[in-house]
Amino acid sequence: MAIKLNATYCKRLGLPGFSSHQFSVSIETELVATGDIAGEAERLYHLLQSNVDEQIQTTGFVPSADYGMLDAPNANGNGSKPPSVNGKPRPSNQGWNCTDKQRQLITSIVDEHQLDRNDIEALAVERFGKGVKLLNKVEASGLINELLAAHGGIVQNASRTNGSAYQRDNGRRMRS
Repeated sequence: MAIKLNATYCKRLGLPGFSSHQFSVSIETELVATGDIAGEAERLYHLLQSNVDEQIQTTGFVPSADYGMLDAPNANGNGSKPPSVNGKPRPSNQGWNCTDKQRQLITSIVDEHQLDRNDIEALAVERFGKGVKLLNKVEASGLINELLAAHGGIVQNASRTNGSAYQRDNGRRMRS
């Protein structure tokens, strides 16, 4: 009577950016004699281990530390480069393409209303096809209007003076 011996060896290695890669090998063999099951299992284990160790050394694609992060400067979902002006990279606004005031207003709305940054990022991608930091002035203005309409009490297309989050009512500034 033949005895089947199944052996599998698997190894997973952690990589940067919370990723990993894994390789496994399985083998099935029939033993004619039952006298050396332990010896045959040891031989198979070492054979599989050496083959897996040899193969797993080639890692292939290893993502950067900010790969897939929504707040990464180039995280627009399609891997394109950041916008440029006359072939030169745009001046840095802490990685944002809109104005400093727009950046401050967006972050203050998010912080004040304790909004999930991932939800705001998803909203920007849904509306404009790119992440919040990649929005230009016009797109950022649209996002701000939408955030204020949903969370700040200002109806869309309401006028704001100098990008202010305040509305005027009878000459008084009112926080919306």
